[in-house]
Amino acid sequence: MKTLSKHIGAALFSGAVLLSASVQAEVVVENAWVRATVEGQQATGAFMDLTSKKGGKLVEAKSDIAKTVEIHEMAMENDVMKMRQIESLDLPENSKVALKPGGYHIMFIDLLERVKENDEIAMQLFVVNTDGSQETIDVKAIAKPLNSVAKASMNGHQHEAHPQEQHQHEAHSPEQHPHKH
Repeated sequence: MKTLSKHIGAALFSGAVLLSASVQAEVVVENAWVRATVEGQQATGAFMDLTSKKGGKLVEAKSDIAKTVEIHEMAMENDVMKMRQIESLDLPENSKVALKPGGYHIMFIDLLERVKENDEIAMQLFVVNTDGSQETIDVKAIAKPLNSVAKASMNGHQHEAHPQEQHQHEAHSPEQHPHKH
C-alpha cells in the first residue's frame, strides 16, 4: 500500500509540474498550419499567430521535416519582393504577430519528404522573453493544400539565402531544452 501511495503521489506531482509549465507559458500559438507540397518541392512554410503575454523574441525554430529551418520575412526592396532569413522576430507584449504568406513565416528548406495535405507537422519554437527567461513551445500544425489558404505564391520572388487549424503546444523549462543565443 505504501508503494502504491508513492506512485500516486509521484503521478500527481508530475501532473502538477506539467500543468504549471503550461500555465507559465508566455507565448500563445494559434492557427498553426504548413503549406502542403508537390512532388519534388524542396521547401515550404509554416504560418501561425503568436501572442506574447510579456513580450519577447522568437529566436529559432526546429523540425524534423527539413534539414534547415529558419525564420523568414518577405519585404519589398527596390520594388522587388524578396524573402530573407531574419535573426529573430519581435513579439511585442500582448500583440498578435501574424506569420502568414507574403510576410513573416517559418521556412523549411531541404525537405526530407513531401508534406501532404492533412499531415501533422511537429516543430519547436524557441522564444527569449523580455525578462530573459527562455521558452520552448512544441507546435503541431496541419498541412493544408497549396490552393486552399492563400493564393500568395513564392514563384517569381527572389530569395537571398537559398535557391485555420488549431494546434497543441506545451511549454518547457530551459532545463529541459537549454537554448542559448
